[in-house]
Amino acid sequence: MSDQYELFLTCPKSLEGLLVEEATRLGLQDVREQVAAVRGQGDLETAYRLCLWSRLANRVLLVLKRFKLENAEELYQGVHDVDWEEHLDPAGSLAVEFSGHGSGIDNTHFGALKVKDAIVDRLRTAEGIRPKVDKVNPDLRVHLRLERGEAILSLDLSGHSLHQRGYRLQQGAAPLKENLAAAILLRAGWPRIAAEGGALADPMCGVGTFLVEAAMMAADIAPNLKRERWGFSAWLGHVPAIWKKLAEEAEARAETGLSQPPLWIRGYEADPRLIQPARNNIERAGLGEWVKIYQGELATFEPRPDRSQKGLVISNPPYGERLGDEASLLYLYQNLGERLRQACLGWEAAVFTGAPELGKRMGIRSHKQYAFWNGALPCKLLLLKVLPEQFVTGARRADGASSSDSNVSTQSEPARLSEGGQMFANRLQKNLKQLGKWAKREGIDCYRLYDADMPEYALAVDLYGDWVHVQEYAPPRSINPEKAQGRLLDALAAIPQALGIDPSRVVVKRRERQTGTRQYERQGSEGRFMEVSEGGVKLLVNLTDYLDTGLFLDHRPMRLRIQRESSGKRFLNLFCYTATASVHAAKGGARSTTSVDLSKTYLDWARRNLALNGFSDKHKLQQGDVMAWLTEDRGEYDLIFIDPPTFSNSKRMEGVFDVQRDHVQLLDLAMARLAPGGVLYFSNNFRKFQLDEGLSSRYSVTDISAQTLDADFARNAKIHRAWRFTTR
Repeated sequence: MSDQYELFLTCPKSLEGLLVEEATRLGLQDVREQVAAVRGQGDLETAYRLCLWSRLANRVLLVLKRFKLENAEELYQGVHDVDWEEHLDPAGSLAVEFSGHGSGIDNTHFGALKVKDAIVDRLRTAEGIRPKVDKVNPDLRVHLRLERGEAILSLDLSGHSLHQRGYRLQQGAAPLKENLAAAILLRAGWPRIAAEGGALADPMCGVGTFLVEAAMMAADIAPNLKRERWGFSAWLGHVPAIWKKLAEEAEARAETGLSQPPLWIRGYEADPRLIQPARNNIERAGLGEWVKIYQGELATFEPRPDRSQKGLVISNPPYGERLGDEASLLYLYQNLGERLRQACLGWEAAVFTGAPELGKRMGIRSHKQYAFWNGALPCKLLLLKVLPEQFVTGARRADGASSSDSNVSTQSEPARLSEGGQMFANRLQKNLKQLGKWAKREGIDCYRLYDADMPEYALAVDLYGDWVHVQEYAPPRSINPEKAQGRLLDALAAIPQALGIDPSRVVVKRRERQTGTRQYERQGSEGRFMEVSEGGVKLLVNLTDYLDTGLFLDHRPMRLRIQRESSGKRFLNLFCYTATASVHAAKGGARSTTSVDLSKTYLDWARRNLALNGFSDKHKLQQGDVMAWLTEDRGEYDLIFIDPPTFSNSKRMEGVFDVQRDHVQLLDLAMARLAPGGVLYFSNNFRKFQLDEGLSSRYSVTDISAQTLDADFARNAKIHRAWRFTTR
């Protein structure tokens, strides 16, 4: 074999440019960039050096052979012709990775099998000794990439991916890979800052990946110095003397680096469960003297060891994947910007985000942005200089003084609202002034404050005491998604300022058309229930875990009507949800209540609502399909309330209840259970619903929709329709 090899370095997508610079610096020649890889020429020492020192690569592949192929047999023959006796002992172990397709090979498993068979057949001895397959720790890991009819056959010198440095045995929920963290630090200018003696702080450090990678760079520690097993360890072409020389040089450099006074590198993490894992990772990396972790909330983040110290603040805030995350993330980014302006004047900052729109809400202009991929997620790195002239909020003092001046501190100011955000805030304050007086007079602490009053801000904003529940109506496809997201963020920025509400008490959800059982799907697991009052009863709501809160605010007048009319009555509540109407009926003196719903989750919630008000088991909760239950029930009721969903899963009606299609049968079944002189109330919120005209010929029917709307829903008269049924 020649002294020069073609070397192929793989890396995460978007790191190619940085890897070209790094590989060139480490001795690779004729370097060319490819998608998620670079290639070049180098000797064995260069290959070893890349394995040891590359902070960015995933794998270092030594190309054995390139050959054209048109079919699977040519693949087998091309691999078989390699002198595998120079690479692997017949009694050794082997793993094959195959990528690409074409030339009649469209299945990577089939391609890998062909490569394995060719190697094994070449090495099989007369005694039948042959390599075995070991996918975890093989003696030799072979990679073949098929690209436009050409096979590229390589040895993987790295073994396990080079991003696995060995120190991070414990990690958080969504950790950055080590080589991506290193790339972010390089783009953020950390090597320059470290060389100048600067500090580094991460206010949301998780298990400390940024901190360890930064310390290894600053202390000149080879990222894979502690790795014990390599892809070349059992390779017959391995030259231990070359490797030993490089490893000893790296050990000496690390010893020299660690003997220097450590830089000030600190991490802060709000979650106490991550503190010890982070500290364990730091100790495994041998950096306990360089890196310190403290528990602390972002709101109290203060990175400076002293007033004169400057450096880099680096952060990878959460991206938001759960229902309702937009509000909490908006305020997180606003708080991060506030802390940078207050505590980090003169520092540089790097914010890595999968939600660049939120990055704009920090109130500091980014002077440079880089596109990255975190796995399959497109992200951006925002680079900031924390200087007053870069602020886009009212963070600069009116007298022009800098918060870095002695005895001067920048006062916290709310984020400046956009023109649209200010208009939205003005509308909220106008509505609050009008509806607040009405709600106080009526003793109501849960009501709708805003319901898409301004078409461009298609939200419903509900107050639940000192909490705000925001529902975003999904924008039509004709609206640019980025523009819609920007308007949502404008509105979320305005809400706390306009209403004087703590930002942490704003919950946001997206409301789309619900089909099947989606109205019953759990959206989160915080389990945070709060108690509200209405008409003298106490009810439990949950603002975070479900699309709806457990209380339909628009039905407040109907619930109070039921309470007034229920004394001594037998009350039936169909599609009862959390049985709030049943609680009102019980409060009004109902002789008994029966509540029916398909969902065990909501019946459990209903049981808690009844118990919260001291009502006993005489108030029955029945789990079942309403149509089937009515068919079998033989009870008689004086007051019936039916508020069905537009659609719902059921074993009847071919698996789906459709309110438009099935309401006649539903009402006929329910009216058959109505006692003489009784009243049935029927409502639904399907905008296109049309009550069957034939019902009026059998029953006395009155449209009472206008009587079932309070002041907070006067702007949305179509929120629901309601009718009063009695027998003729």
